[in-house]
Amino acid sequence: MSEIILRNVSSVISLEKNYVNMIDNIKLNLPAIEKSSDNFYKSSSQMKNVTLDITELTPMAAIKHILAVIEEVKRALEETFVKMRKSQIEIEEIKLDLLNETNDLEMQKKELRIYELTANNATSEKYVKGAIRKLNFFTNQYNHIMKNIGKAEFTEEDYEQAEVRHHIMTAMKQALNAARARGGTIDEGNHIYLFEMGINGAVAQHEINGLLLLEQELIDKGQSPSHLLVIKWLENFADKYEKDIHKFIEYRGLNPLDKQSLAQGESYEP
Repeated sequence: MSEIILRNVSSVISLEKNYVNMIDNIKLNLPAIEKSSDNFYKSSSQMKNVTLDITELTPMAAIKHILAVIEEVKRALEETFVKMRKSQIEIEEIKLDLLNETNDLEMQKKELRIYELTANNATSEKYVKGAIRKLNFFTNQYNHIMKNIGKAEFTEEDYEQAEVRHHIMTAMKQALNAARARGGTIDEGNHIYLFEMGINGAVAQHEINGLLLLEQELIDKGQSPSHLLVIKWLENFADKYEKDIHKFIEYRGLNPLDKQSLAQGESYEP
């Protein structure tokens, strides 16, 4: 499509010699450029997807994120398919009209409309292919996590039970990052987050102080504290205080897991 435009641009505007030379240069390099461009018709790189986009620390929370992305891409593909099919039908209708068209200007308008629809579909096709690659990538990520946790499928109950650990680790991750930027102290927002889950803020601060002290000792010895050290610390914190969440929920007279309200729960009889 771009090559057609470059070939016919002189029919709509007057071009000096230097612009003609530029067009010749573009046309010469356009095939290689378009081939390279095909690599980028997607929203982001795989590396960004699995680091800066999927930031959840627990497998179940990551799966939830992945499934949401898969559903979003599927909807986008469906919408694009409908749009492209409508364009194809319109093109066929215009072609039929052209068979009986005798007015030269009307013929040119119809032909230009065909070109416009065809060009739009050509661009959409590239984004569709990018979306298919993205959909396949996240499908493989889903399978990879499921294999890693040793499951073929999971239930809503699995998800609900995993939420406790997810929120503990998320709260402490945020609290730690805030403490690093605040001279070692947890910020108010994450103290509130921890309180509402039933974790004592003083205990959380004590645990963070211990991690920061350990890291400093390693640095003083000329060693580099690893990111894995922090992840293991978060997992250990979740192991120690996971039961406190349930205790606090039950203390307030609430039920942490109502199995009758699950998709695969017991049938409800009023």
